[in-house]
This record gives sequence, structure tokens and C-alpha cells, in this order.
Amino acid sequence: MVQVIVSRTGPGGLAEWLLLELQGELEARRGAGLAGRLLGDLHYTREGVPVLIVGHHILYGKAVQLEKPLAVLAKRAGGGGPRYCVTALVKRKLLFKARPKPIVTCVAKRV
Repeated sequence: MVQVIVSRTGPGGLAEWLLLELQGELEARRGAGLAGRLLGDLHYTREGVPVLIVGHHILYGKAVQLEKPLAVLAKRAGGGGPRYCVTALVKRKLLFKARPKPIVTCVAKRV
């Protein structure tokens, strides 16, 4: 039988992460992966609506409370068995289910 130990990190509480849910898929240019790369800019309107800007596209979303929170675990090397430490909690997600709208900054004038 494998013993798994889950513990909290830090006396001041845990960090809270957000989950992003997008419609469709994201592809990096030239087939490169997305790991470690900047996805885009996340902003909020005065009304609290999340706005995600990815390249030349803008997405409007909404903040949703998760039914069941998720825990982010980190595996620690320990003697006698695996130890897992809770590093953050995920209680909310930002849902972007509408199609992205293109950002047009400059329109060519007729000659």
C-alpha cells in the first residue's frame, strides 16, 4: 500500500489560482509549444467582466465559481513514500465561450 501525505504550505494560507476555459484551441506560431510562453493580456472592465487579449483578438468572458474547488499539489521528495504538498487552491474559473473578435487598429484609406 502506498502512503500519500497531503499538507498545507505556509502559515498565512494558500495562494488562489484561476482556471481559464476557452472555446476551441490555441496554436503557437511555427509549431512551437505554449509552455513557458506569454499567452496574452488579462484585464477587467469596470463592471468586473474579464477581457483576454491574445495577439490581434479580444475575448470577453465571465467569472464562474467552481462547484468543487481543486487543489494544486507539488510532489516532494520524502523518506518512506511520496509526499504531496498543497501549494494553491482553484475556486474560480474565467469562462471565455464566445468567439474571439478581431482587433482592427488601422483601416486603409481609399486612394
